[in-house]
Amino acid sequence: MRELELHIPAGRIAGLRWGESGAPRVLALHGWLDNAASFVPLAAEFERIGTRVELVAPDLPGHGRSAHLPPGADYSFAGALHSVLDIADALGWERFALLGHSMGAGIASLVAAGAPGRVERLLAIEALGALPEAPENTARRLREAVAATRALPGKRLRVFPDLEPAIRARMQANGLGEAAARLLVERGVRAVQGDGGTDGFEWSSDPRLTLPTMVRMTEAQVRDLVAGIECPTRVVYADPPQPYLPEPLRSEHARLLPDGELLVLPGGHHMHMEDPRAVAAAIGDFFAP
Repeated sequence: MRELELHIPAGRIAGLRWGESGAPRVLALHGWLDNAASFVPLAAEFERIGTRVELVAPDLPGHGRSAHLPPGADYSFAGALHSVLDIADALGWERFALLGHSMGAGIASLVAAGAPGRVERLLAIEALGALPEAPENTARRLREAVAATRALPGKRLRVFPDLEPAIRARMQANGLGEAAARLLVERGVRAVQGDGGTDGFEWSSDPRLTLPTMVRMTEAQVRDLVAGIECPTRVVYADPPQPYLPEPLRSEHARLLPDGELLVLPGGHHMHMEDPRAVAAAIGDFFAP
């Protein structure tokens, strides 16, 4: 495992990379408020079983150790699509495969549909396409997002006296085990000086990432997006499903893929961290040329 630093138009990108040059190139995109450490357990399992990949996991803009977007910018899926392509350009990768978890799988779906000439394969864990919104909720969602955005400046982040309460907070928020939560927290906090001059830690992610999405696709748009993913695609979902990815809707979306397959494994939303052996087995030789 090696640290990575790149510079793209959105700012400095930190990340992790594994493997060797000449192996299949895989760009791994983490979930919302996670970071590159999300793929540490899976990369270790790839190494254990001899899976040959050149795996690069960036901290997406505003996450982990990467730079925040400049003031006035917002975090949209469209912006993330261009950041992913800029990261690939900075790596010198014209063609590559995508491995995404949750939000990262949603972003990867957009990249695969929007830039089909760049993406060889897509492995999507716990998401495909985007989360749809009913058309009649458009104005309400927009107003809530505008109000939250205007109220955000000046809000102070919680300061933890040490890493342990931050780890417990991640465990509680995501139903994670201690080991997985610790990986994410160690890369997802920064040292600060709190009230009264007390040293501590705060989340390094941009607070703007917690704002509501201003505009979402409709269900019809999501279906057209998924149907437009031309590359070979494997979708891995956890059972039981997440409330925002219910059955039968998530399986219906997967069946729209022109060249896709769906696997359902027992486990939680972060199964690639909690049970990397099962997920690596489900991936198999998918990235092999």
